[in-house]
Amino acid sequence: MPSSHASTSDSKPAASSGGVQSLERAFDLLERMADAGGEVGLSELSASSGLPLPTIHRLMRTLVVCGYVRQQPNRRYALGPRLIRLGESASRLLGTWARPYLARLVEETGETANMALLDGDEIVYVAQVPSKHSMRMFTEVGRRVLPHSTGVGKALLAHTPPEEVRALLARTGMPAATEKTITTPDDFLDALEQVRRVGYAVDDNEQEIGVRCLAVSVPNSPTSAAISISGPAGRVTEAATERIVPILQQAAKELSDALASSGSTG
Repeated sequence: MPSSHASTSDSKPAASSGGVQSLERAFDLLERMADAGGEVGLSELSASSGLPLPTIHRLMRTLVVCGYVRQQPNRRYALGPRLIRLGESASRLLGTWARPYLARLVEETGETANMALLDGDEIVYVAQVPSKHSMRMFTEVGRRVLPHSTGVGKALLAHTPPEEVRALLARTGMPAATEKTITTPDDFLDALEQVRRVGYAVDDNEQEIGVRCLAVSVPNSPTSAAISISGPAGRVTEAATERIVPILQQAAKELSDALASSGSTG
């Protein structure tokens, strides 16, 4: 997946109009740490950011004191525990912001609409607008599932390097939720190739028999996010898929645009 930092150049301007330079630099370093997997050395940060080592050291010491970064025994720096609270709150807000787009999905498709994030090695559902048709399904806000058996999991991992996908699957295992669940890494990687080829993911009775889901990722989301619709396999047919997928893709684009504009207001 593209990193959240992909659109940021390595040499940022000193400060945007009206901005506070030290704050901009501190957040830039936090994002670079996240893109590097959460743990880096000062020399790596200096090389990627273009900032001098003394400046980085001063900023990192401040972040350590505040609890947003911690120094490891090997002298490298890792993202700190106080970020967890911020991330959890932001995830809840992301679900709140998504609800109007999910509500429109329900209106236009007639099926339950969901939003999910990749949290560590798991998928967590952060928002849902239920269909007017009464049907209880496994998707509910707060529910955590493994990626290999869900449409949103495939959508979120479709652009992750294969070696990282294999490492994730090795950590989680691939238990079968139904007889249709994908249970081997090779088959799952083939499914991800299919997602890249057609632009959407399908869960065809793989998490719950009788339920079919269609999912797409939210482009350029500040964290890996996907939206989906889920409904009875008898309604979410191949013919319905052709109609629903463009609606899903448009909703994902509009949500992406809204998130981008909300982050750029002065």
